Amino acid sequence: HVQLVESGGGLVQPGGSLTISCVVSGGAFNSLGLGWFRQAPGKEREFVAAISSSGLTTTYANFVKARFIISRDNAKNMIYLQMNGLNPEDTAVYYCAAQDRGSVAIETSEYDYWGQGTQVTDSS
Repeated sequence: HVQLVESGGGLVQPGGSLTISCVVSGGAFNSLGLGWFRQAPGKEREFVAAISSSGLTTTYANFVKARFIISRDNAKNMIYLQMNGLNPEDTAVYYCAAQDRGSVAIETSEYDYWGQGTQVTDSS
């Protein structure tokens, strides 16, 4: 049973940076495709970034605009999202997710496993 636990959320000043993390346990980490999603109050969960099982392929939502970087460490079973240039629209609960196919995926329905989320808040 795959489990995901996010950490690293918090309050950030406008234009600031924050890196959130997610540890994955209970599965074949090296074969999992991984992603980050977010959900703001009153809005649907939306795709942020995804990375393939090998780490060689990544994709991002248009609103990221080169501000965020997704990465994974297969030796530590960890996934990261480095966020720069944060603004009020980035305030949300951020979720990491995993899927068994190993490819890059952008739809929530494509993911098999989810974490509980970590809150990121722009302090403006």
